[in-house]
Amino acid sequence: MRFAGVGLVMLAAICWGISGGIADILMTKGWDPMVISLYRGAVGFIFFFAWFLIRFRKNWTFSPRLYVWSLLAGVGVAGNFTFYFLGIQASSIAVAATLMYTAPVFVLLISFLLRMERSTWFKWACIFGVLMGIVLLTGVYNTESISVSFAGAAAGLAAGLSYALFIFGFKNASSIGKPQTTLTIAFFSFCLILLLFTDNKEAASVLTSSDIGWFLLLGVVGAGISFIFYVIGIRRTAPTTASMVAMVEPVTASIFGVLLLGDHMSLIQLLGMVLILVTVTVLSVKQSD
Repeated sequence: MRFAGVGLVMLAAICWGISGGIADILMTKGWDPMVISLYRGAVGFIFFFAWFLIRFRKNWTFSPRLYVWSLLAGVGVAGNFTFYFLGIQASSIAVAATLMYTAPVFVLLISFLLRMERSTWFKWACIFGVLMGIVLLTGVYNTESISVSFAGAAAGLAAGLSYALFIFGFKNASSIGKPQTTLTIAFFSFCLILLLFTDNKEAASVLTSSDIGWFLLLGVVGAGISFIFYVIGIRRTAPTTASMVAMVEPVTASIFGVLLLGDHMSLIQLLGMVLILVTVTVLSVKQSD
């Protein structure tokens, strides 16, 4: 059980990577990214609410702190998705993904300021290793083919900060109440927020489209199963470690693209993938010790 927490967070990240591939399939079919995100969260909410109702009396917890942290987690997830798509729109996927995965830096700084964790050279080295891997994997180092606007950079960094917010939100909420309660509250707030940014007509048309199966699969894998793994796993994992282990998401998304979508990876991208996996493995072993 030494690796249980890290292992569950890693499983969640793998599911998120797969869901990224599913979302890419839906976007190539012409669906708006915000509609895709809304259904991902809405299906997850239905999943969690049903789980919550099965043992309602045992799952119900009256705690204002639980509600506040769960709501913040939901805001973090909604902000992460929203700013990530805005970053893609204003710059590119490579830039947006790289900036979003600066989350470990925000998490470490906040953890250090709040005295939740000790700042060590080992943790900074792991952060640097993972970020270098992300840069190599996404190809953001190729400045000639990438144009970064102020709006794109700001949105990407906001996505990373939102990512850090949902890590802290879930970490604190899961230490107070049951996973069912935390996830139900968080994804209810997530759905309310994304409804403000989504085309309601296009969202309604999903229900009668032939792609409804893809949306349901996205919700189950990208929210239903993955966040159950994540909320249970983060109870046994430090925030900084969780944010870095979750970096296997872009690796999974890349593998999904190569195997199922016909994407190609260069030697440099493979090097970045190996760097991420090695760093996460070393971090996992170090934490267990």
